[in-house]
Amino acid sequence: MSVDSTAADVSTNVIDDSPITDSSVIMTSDTSTNERRLTSPYVKAIGYSLLGLTAVCGVGISLVVVPFLTPALRRVCLPFVPATTAQVNNVRYALKKMNRGGSLVDLGSGDGRLVVEAARLGLQSTGYELNTWLVCYSSLIARVKRVHRLTRFQRQDIWKADLSQFDNVIIFGVDGMMSELECKLSAELMTRGCVLACRFPLPTWTPVMSVGEGIDTVW
Repeated sequence: MSVDSTAADVSTNVIDDSPITDSSVIMTSDTSTNERRLTSPYVKAIGYSLLGLTAVCGVGISLVVVPFLTPALRRVCLPFVPATTAQVNNVRYALKKMNRGGSLVDLGSGDGRLVVEAARLGLQSTGYELNTWLVCYSSLIARVKRVHRLTRFQRQDIWKADLSQFDNVIIFGVDGMMSELECKLSAELMTRGCVLACRFPLPTWTPVMSVGEGIDTVW
């Protein structure tokens, strides 16, 4: 009896060295480790940085794109469409042919190429444009072309501008605005003023000359 009792005592005190196989314990440990990693200050800083970068990019894109889209929301849609080389040459030819001098304004000057071209002919040239980015770009181009002393670019609504101070007016308009523009020019333009209408003529005025053909025509 004593031998059996001793054997039983020994068997109850034997330490089980087999590995722990409780999956719930292992998963709980792994989960808590991952939670600590995800909530660490380093990970939070990366998340906030990416969020801030996304917001900055969104605002930046909006600032660049919106000025080019807003013309569609105005009473008269006058989008930015760069003048072709033929149109620029036709405007230059008309100004030289009529021996025009003095001051000039381009209504909706866009990238400023017509204003720069007029300045090369010696005219004191102004560009009115609502798109701030195009105003800045035009000013830069005029400086690069070394005609900045004869040019001025201004953010200005053409319907609110006083045109009585200019000897020459250039307009690359759309058909729907020409009738209203004609009334404004009749009321404000100088007696010996000259209008160069590109793409679309003024409805009732009789042009003294025309240059080019198709969409490149200048009246």
